[in-house]
Amino acid sequence: MFNNIYKTLFTMIFILCFLSCDNSTEPTKEEEESPQYPELVEVASSGYLWTGVAVSNEGRIFVCFPRWSRPIQMSVAELVGTTMTAHPYPNEEWNNWYGGVTAFDHFVCVQSVYIDNENYLWILDTGNPQLEGVIERGAKLIKIDLSTNTIIDLFELGFSDTDTYLNDVRIDNTKDYAYTTDSGVGAICVVDILSGDKRVLLFLDASTKAEDIILNIEGIPYSRTVHSDGLAIDPAGEYLYYQALRARNLYRINTRWLSIRDTVLKEAELKDKVEHVIQSGASDGIEFGPDGNLYLTSIEENAIKRYTVSGTLETVIADSRIKWPDSFSITSDTTIYFTISQVHRISNPSGLFMLYKIRPYD
Repeated sequence: MFNNIYKTLFTMIFILCFLSCDNSTEPTKEEEESPQYPELVEVASSGYLWTGVAVSNEGRIFVCFPRWSRPIQMSVAELVGTTMTAHPYPNEEWNNWYGGVTAFDHFVCVQSVYIDNENYLWILDTGNPQLEGVIERGAKLIKIDLSTNTIIDLFELGFSDTDTYLNDVRIDNTKDYAYTTDSGVGAICVVDILSGDKRVLLFLDASTKAEDIILNIEGIPYSRTVHSDGLAIDPAGEYLYYQALRARNLYRINTRWLSIRDTVLKEAELKDKVEHVIQSGASDGIEFGPDGNLYLTSIEENAIKRYTVSGTLETVIADSRIKWPDSFSITSDTTIYFTISQVHRISNPSGLFMLYKIRPYD
């Protein structure tokens, strides 16, 4: 009898102890509300300000350093080895421009690098060093065959307006067009990469212009007038998306209206084809991923966002280390590489300029 009583008491005590030691408690309200972001992985760093990044199908990484205010070691580099050391690309000669040296066969002020769907590297040279005006034969678009590391095409992009600053580039391999933004005057530039013909569009439309606002980036006001900047082509090649830098609204236009081979609309008619997409917040770079989502750098929120296929805007990651996220390169498995350029701290950067990567959650 006593043995049974002792057994019953022991069992009850054991159960009570087990329950009191159970750590599988319900999450607190704060824990439930805390966002779960993907890991922010450091890929490389630099003491020099970089803007563009491009990652090839084989995983080769290319970056560019615009010639803005201080001397630079090179304009275009490939990051090589386990230390991700910057080597001048495609060679030292192309990276060895200075005043008096011919501009058409040297990098003057490279703003963007881009890998197209056929795994060619494209380099956009603004030809506008120190933002003091485009020099003769300086603005150009260069195509490089990565299998041989040689230049196979070069398009001079000379325009009459010296305030032109060609900022970003995307290639439409189906139409054989290159699209670039002009941050200096506010426009979309279209280049026929078969003939070399080019046309400047939407320079009269408000969608390509900076908005009458002042951005707030880490408590630092940013009021520089920078017009159309980031751009991206949707996976179907149907729409070109773009946004001014000093702006918080995203626009798009059907690429059928951007033809320079067939009968085209006049500029006054073309502006009616522009569609407002969403109030996205201030963004520098935008790019579609293979998942169909449009990714946007969020320079006021130290974040990366995405405009989903369902039409919602959501934050992918926010982190104090993401100081002015600049440009994207997104691989086939949706690994997102992006540069940190700290443009708002250009005279006094907070540490090195970083290259990060993330794998966003579904």
